[in-house]
Amino acid sequence: MPTNTARNLLIQRLPSAERARLLTLCEPFDMLLSAQLSVRDKPLTHAYFPLEGFVSLVIDVDTYPALEVGMVGRESMIGSEQVLGLAPTPWRALVQGAGTSLRIASQSLRAEMDASPALRQVVQTSLLVRLHQQTLASACERFHMIGPRLARWLLMSQDRAQSDSFHVTQEFMALMLGVRRVGVTVAAGALQSQGMIRYHRGELTVLNRPALEAQACSCYAIDKAIHTRLTRR
Repeated sequence: MPTNTARNLLIQRLPSAERARLLTLCEPFDMLLSAQLSVRDKPLTHAYFPLEGFVSLVIDVDTYPALEVGMVGRESMIGSEQVLGLAPTPWRALVQGAGTSLRIASQSLRAEMDASPALRQVVQTSLLVRLHQQTLASACERFHMIGPRLARWLLMSQDRAQSDSFHVTQEFMALMLGVRRVGVTVAAGALQSQGMIRYHRGELTVLNRPALEAQACSCYAIDKAIHTRLTRR
């Protein structure tokens, strides 16, 4: 597989020889909107390296609505926990933005990590970044208001969509934030009235990113700083 398919930033961090060897073990995989790449309490059969599009990691608790605890785009991967061994996952990986990815069988990934310390280090760092992100998401959900949380979530989505415009419904935003739809309607309406976003029939466009960043809770900047610090080690 040509290395120019490796638009995933995690794969790009590998030395050229390790990157080329990993790519020979991967295959193209289309991430369809709302598809599940992993199922709660079941081991992953594959790991995924998004090239375009993005994936939400959601937790289901009893009969309550699902709650997003992480988001993955081309900066990372789905399945980094396999560096710890084969084990059931506690979340569902739900495609939020349709796109393309590379995928590799779990067994092949674990074998390659044993053979490549560079790959193991990159996957370990990816897992550590995600653990920080999930911890921050829990605190954010507990302490921050809906409006700043929505602004943060929209910025994270725009970063991974690699576009000012992307498709998202109010129902999905409410699901990811763990709030009632009416709360998202009010918060999104406020952002739109202030000229930060435009939203119509599921199509959202970020019009004023600096203003949206100023509106977002501090978790957005903290999350980016954590990612930068850990991936530059």
